[in-house]
Amino acid sequence: MTGITSCSQDSKSESSNGAFPETLKLARKQHNQSFNMTGYAAPAIDTVKIAYIGIGNRGFGALRRMVNIAHTEIRAIADIQEAKIQKALDFLSTSSHKPDTYMGSEDAWKAAVDRDDIDLVYICTPWQLHAPMALYAMEKGKHVAVEIPAALTLEECWQLVETSERTKKHCVMLENCCYGFFELLTLNMTRQGYFGEIVHVEGAYIHDLYDSLFNIQQRYDLWRLRANQRNGSLYPMHGLGPVSQILDINRGDQYDYLVSMQSNDFMLKSRADKLAAENPDYAEFGGKTYRGNMNITSIRTKKGKTIMIQHDVTSPRAYSRIHLVSGTEGAAMQYPLPGRVSKGHEWLPEEEFKKLEKEFEPPIVKRLGELAKKVGGHGGMDFLMDWRLIDCLRNGLPMDMDVYDAAAWSSIIPLSEWSVANRSTAIDVPDFTGGSWKTNAPVDISMSTGGNTEVLVS
Repeated sequence: MTGITSCSQDSKSESSNGAFPETLKLARKQHNQSFNMTGYAAPAIDTVKIAYIGIGNRGFGALRRMVNIAHTEIRAIADIQEAKIQKALDFLSTSSHKPDTYMGSEDAWKAAVDRDDIDLVYICTPWQLHAPMALYAMEKGKHVAVEIPAALTLEECWQLVETSERTKKHCVMLENCCYGFFELLTLNMTRQGYFGEIVHVEGAYIHDLYDSLFNIQQRYDLWRLRANQRNGSLYPMHGLGPVSQILDINRGDQYDYLVSMQSNDFMLKSRADKLAAENPDYAEFGGKTYRGNMNITSIRTKKGKTIMIQHDVTSPRAYSRIHLVSGTEGAAMQYPLPGRVSKGHEWLPEEEFKKLEKEFEPPIVKRLGELAKKVGGHGGMDFLMDWRLIDCLRNGLPMDMDVYDAAAWSSIIPLSEWSVANRSTAIDVPDFTGGSWKTNAPVDISMSTGGNTEVLVS
């Protein structure tokens, strides 16, 4: 079965007309920073009071993790589906958390955010709702933790940056892979000079979601299938976030420009058309065009480093985020598993890698790694992410991932879409920091401050 997308990326007429002109305009926008959110330490909050918006797959998982972190109170939960609310209440019934509930309508969540007793709004809704909800929450004086991507358009990226700076409220995109054990290990090794000067990095989101995209029970309103009616690197953050931290993006280096190339769609349209002809539940998805199987986006930084990001959620391939780090003195790669390190032509033997793993064990893993594995969430990295978020809020510490990261990592979606539509032409990546990337300090991974938030797991 083959299906060829009509929004073909090699259309000469589309290129000559300049597809997505508003994206190009906003890519060239110059930002006058009103307040630098990198390194900003908001007033400490001893007990973090949380409202959850969206408690489906991701949201319920986040709820399950949060009850294991001390000094938190889940005050409100909101979801359009009553069944999701009831499932959450059943789970919380044996805990100390007794949240008020908001459900039934598309705007019910706003009442939860409007409350005066909420410090943090935790957003786990479909992608298109992330930026509007995050903006509303910051305007209401709340810190925001938002699932990926934080934004889908450059306009939304700029709105997040400008709103966070004006309100002085954190906007943290929940990129859990930045807390993956191998990703943290290679970040610590990079900081200690093991790989020399980093030259090139790679990341990916290669995940066979083909069947689940069409699963009405799993995907509310088939929102993710709808999202795949758009070209570009639609979900770059899992691969991009960790390698961007390794390159100190927004904190010593900056994306300069990118190019993006994409295959045709050989699977989605044909299946959507077939289902539409057989089942009225899929009628609106027939006759539509869908993103190509593989997208490859290449980014060059201001300091001349290169990044390659791949995206494929339909091909029958083994899961991979790649996570390749290549420097002047060594390299590391996570996929295919297991992770490995090289100092030359061959990967180091497993016993040597194990010694390095112990020698360069990151402070957060040394402190919480085993507990995180017990709590779970993609092997424990989700819990490390949540714990670190709460610990920073409680101790008034800067965030590991701030609004500039949320904007820059999310901006790859519309920028790659533009490049694909314009025959893989290069496009500038905006400087959301307004030039402060030149002096911003790198993410602090030392755990020299904070770290006093207890874990309620034995």
